[in-house]
Amino acid sequence: MSVDIDITGLPPERIVFSPSPLAELGAMLHALSEPAHHPGLHGWATATASSLKPDLADRLTEADFLWRSMRSDILLPPAPRATLAEELDDLDRMDDDSFVTAVFEITCSGDYERESVPSPLTDLRARARIRELAAARGPRQAEFTQRMLENPTALRAWLRRLFEDCEEAFFGDNWQRVQVQLAADARHKGDLLRRKGLTEALAAVSPAVSLSEDRHRIVVDKLANGRTKAYGNAITFVPTAFGWPHLLLVYRPGWQPVIQYPVAGPEIPQGAAPQLVQQRLEALRHPARMRMCQSLARGPHTTSELATSYGLTPPEVSRHIAVLKKAGLLSTRRRGRYVLHQLDLTAVARIGSDFLETVLR
Repeated sequence: MSVDIDITGLPPERIVFSPSPLAELGAMLHALSEPAHHPGLHGWATATASSLKPDLADRLTEADFLWRSMRSDILLPPAPRATLAEELDDLDRMDDDSFVTAVFEITCSGDYERESVPSPLTDLRARARIRELAAARGPRQAEFTQRMLENPTALRAWLRRLFEDCEEAFFGDNWQRVQVQLAADARHKGDLLRRKGLTEALAAVSPAVSLSEDRHRIVVDKLANGRTKAYGNAITFVPTAFGWPHLLLVYRPGWQPVIQYPVAGPEIPQGAAPQLVQQRLEALRHPARMRMCQSLARGPHTTSELATSYGLTPPEVSRHIAVLKKAGLLSTRRRGRYVLHQLDLTAVARIGSDFLETVLR
């Protein structure tokens, strides 16, 4: 499964790498609302949450459907600015229909990939559907939704004040701490694009992002299928220090694509692709291979030894070994005329975290 972005005819200079204050604020807000997604930020999230004034904490809870389970597209600006205030100004310039539709498209709409989505401000059916879905998600979201539908101008001003209060309470200091790192990463990816081309630049972004063989599509390996094109003749890559393991993508038709990717660091492992996770789970599902792993985990064994131990023929064992090797779960070495196989304990131990990172990506 993947999301494909058609970049046919897109000049390299329209592929932009840039940090975004608003996108990083969105990543921080998500980490505060879902700390289990970010074990490496547990200390930061605990300290930050405990320091919030009760009024701000309550308001964040009121609006957290914008960033808790999924990130609203309004938090991933296609044209990043130097300051949060400038990006909030850009949001203010959006018309009410576009803004309100974008706010509700993640949690209260199943029409993300439709070319034309009716505005709940003018379409009675869309308004009723959004109210119904919001009510199913609890009274806070239902109340927020009602306020947005009745008076979008006032609610948009309320959201802006909320983000400005976050900047004063915690975002400003944290942004000062990470923006140099994010800017350096963006420059590095831009240099790679200019010197070595798009394939190398995408490989540096994430193992989950690649260029298609025909070089006309950027392919983002996600647990979803989607397709869009570089509307506005541009695509923006936004680095994040607080976003790992999430790889976020704006691919709504009519919107400029935006990809937010976690910056590389010694504390961030390279996540496995969903296909590899599935391949490893399937390789271990077979009862014969599971039994073999008991021996292979304890030490190296030859094919003949495994055949004798488990009452199988050598060709049967070889087929099972081939499956485990293809999934990257075995290491093999030669000792004289013998070929020894052993379970790669590190790879096996990664399956659980790889699976979790894949579904969170």
